[in-house]
Amino acid sequence: MQARGEPGGDGEEIGTRRFRAKREAILAAAADAINEQSAKGMTFADVARRVGLNTTSVTYYFKRKEDLAAAAFEHTLDYLLVMLDTAMEADTPEARVERYLALNMARLARVQRGEERQIAGLSDLRAMEDPVRGRLMAGWREVFRRARGLWGPTTSRAQTDLNGARAHVLMENTFWLPVWLNRYDMDQLPRVEARVMDVFRHGLAAGSAQWAPDPLALPQDSVEGRDAFLHAATRLINELGYRGASVQRIASELNVTKGSFYHHLDAKDDLVIACYRRSFDTISAAQRLADDAGGTHWERLCAMFVTLLEVQFSQTGPLLRTTALSGLPMSVRATMVDRSNRIARRFAGTISDGIAEGTVRAVDPLVASQLVMAFLNAAFDMRKWAWAMPRERAVALYASTLAFGMFDDRVITHQFE
Repeated sequence: MQARGEPGGDGEEIGTRRFRAKREAILAAAADAINEQSAKGMTFADVARRVGLNTTSVTYYFKRKEDLAAAAFEHTLDYLLVMLDTAMEADTPEARVERYLALNMARLARVQRGEERQIAGLSDLRAMEDPVRGRLMAGWREVFRRARGLWGPTTSRAQTDLNGARAHVLMENTFWLPVWLNRYDMDQLPRVEARVMDVFRHGLAAGSAQWAPDPLALPQDSVEGRDAFLHAATRLINELGYRGASVQRIASELNVTKGSFYHHLDAKDDLVIACYRRSFDTISAAQRLADDAGGTHWERLCAMFVTLLEVQFSQTGPLLRTTALSGLPMSVRATMVDRSNRIARRFAGTISDGIAEGTVRAVDPLVASQLVMAFLNAAFDMRKWAWAMPRERAVALYASTLAFGMFDDRVITHQFE
């Protein structure tokens, strides 16, 4: 009989299980900390407190904070790959996307019931340092490749481009779900899932509605002074996260001193708040201009889409990603989320009026407006994809994902060729 703790004995097996359980608890706590504070804002002390350990105990499992953050991100990537592989077992693109959405909704329901912890968001991947960053980004590219594969093999560049846009909008909307899903009672989640899938399946356009947008003329920002700081900061925060985009880095981007930065803004939090306000003001301006221009509510939606996607795909003027919220104090974060919700409600109003006049399909306006918010906000990450083709084509392909749904390949020839 083997002694307790000897290799191969019961003690080793029990010890291994305990080690794994403690490690998984630390990873779950790290995911919560990353989602609340960003990867760079996470501390060993906070993670230790969440699992009832001291800091030294955490360092037994992860020597450096960067190792812990990387492990949390790798756990998320592995989780996504498992869900995507499970979804791929379905026979058709529509069935695969429906299964992937269902797996995400089931996971979030378990989180709401307290049966499972939330996984770490991936917004800080680019803020990690090499060589870890390279490994994590390779993992994300594999996730994206498999997500695009939900639509099956492609036979043309146009089809590959379209499926890339579809995969991006699908993934970003499932990442956005935790932000707004807690507004619904648990027994309403199956209904919400069905309404989300309905938009993915058929889009927003009613009947013979066409993509013929009339871009809006947004007020132009200055290329100097405070506006220049906001442009540079927005781009860097989107790429590197709130904590990865340091004041020094933003100042260096503009070839100015840190002193010049503080001439325009008092603190970094003030900078992020100003970037959010600029972004929200841009979206609100597009909404007001579309209403002022008149036309059907479908035409107004198209005008908003093309105008804001042009902003997102531009070299200089993107909107700030909602992922920067994790770097802000809770009180400020709540104010920014409230402004975002007001903008979403205005989209819901346009969709609702379009349903009444018959130019927009009968969808759930509140659910559809959240899909629109994620779709527009996430477009920044598709800039390189968009720059590889004529801008009009990029905007049209990306917009088609919610305008006409994710499964009608005729949009390539009927709308965009």
